[in-house]
Amino acid sequence: MAAILTVLSTLFFAGCGPKEQAGPPPPPDVEVVQVEQRDVPVTKDWVATLDGSVNAQIRAQVAGYLLQQDYQNGSFVRKGTPLFQIDPKPFQAVLDQAKANLDQARGNLQQAEARLGKTQMDVARYTPLAKESAISQQELDDAVQANLAAKAQVESAKAAIEAARAAVDTAQLNLGFTTIASPVDGVAAIATAQVGDLVGPQSPALTMVSTVNPILANFTPSEQEYLNAMRATGGSEDAMKSRLVFELTLADGSLFPEKGSLYAVNREVDVRTGTVLVQAKFANPGNTLRPGGFGRISAVTRTLQGALLIPARAVTELQGGFLVAVVGEDNKVSLRPVKMGARAGTMWIVAEGLKPGERVVAEGTQKVRDGLVVNPKPFQEKPAGSNPS
Repeated sequence: MAAILTVLSTLFFAGCGPKEQAGPPPPPDVEVVQVEQRDVPVTKDWVATLDGSVNAQIRAQVAGYLLQQDYQNGSFVRKGTPLFQIDPKPFQAVLDQAKANLDQARGNLQQAEARLGKTQMDVARYTPLAKESAISQQELDDAVQANLAAKAQVESAKAAIEAARAAVDTAQLNLGFTTIASPVDGVAAIATAQVGDLVGPQSPALTMVSTVNPILANFTPSEQEYLNAMRATGGSEDAMKSRLVFELTLADGSLFPEKGSLYAVNREVDVRTGTVLVQAKFANPGNTLRPGGFGRISAVTRTLQGALLIPARAVTELQGGFLVAVVGEDNKVSLRPVKMGARAGTMWIVAEGLKPGERVVAEGTQKVRDGLVVNPKPFQEKPAGSNPS
């Protein structure tokens, strides 16, 4: 029992002895990067809508019943490929009648020319006889009038032939319109009319054929963006067409493999939105892209000389402004407001607030505060998909 009390008293007095004071925590580790200065190509992005370079509405030019559809919905068709067939029988009958009328008009002309030949001979024969008073002047006058009438009949018959020939041409043309063919190479839409429908010039379009190789991407930059791009590429639309190169990111986030070029700039600036419609042209092998699709189009519009860059992750957005943590030569942190410009990949252009060579915290910004001493280490870019420590 005495031994136990001795041990307890020893432990008690040991616990009541003076405690050692803990030292200050070491400076936190942060990763820093120097402000980089170099020329930076500035890329602009816009939302784009895809459209065919030609969108031909296919309509009936004559009225009739639709007999057949000669193409498969959504298929690629060549120029001149029959798409629809309208019942040709009524138009064939009109053509046959017109040809018969033309033959009749030709026969009437022959008869009129025969009568003209007779009246001309009568005038030629009666003229010397009237001079010799062998016939009366009245008989000569009658012959002259008959000749003039015969000439008029010949001219009328010729006019009737021209009218009949025009009727034949019209009937032939209308008969040709019963076969509705594609005017361009392209992808034909799903038909809006069915076999048996009565169609005509006033009917809605039967289908549409779009030329999709090349395909156009429509987008609407602001007037200022358009003017900046024009100045940066040489000051003319021709210079923009030769220098601007476009990339297209599709709706699924993939990058379209073909590069685009400037195709057209609209003639006006939209006064309601302050934008101008611009079209870029992309090769579309395999007809992968279709009109009506959406994407994001981008292009390098200018090069910023001597720009200051820091990683985008080094920038903290706070109440509409931006802060960066600058590490001085004494390893003290200074939280500094900055003005940011455009992004360039994973980097961000600093418009105001930093100088070349200054160190900013790129990893560990959540650990720092103004005036804190830190242990700076070189910034190590994390592999894509890794979680930051």
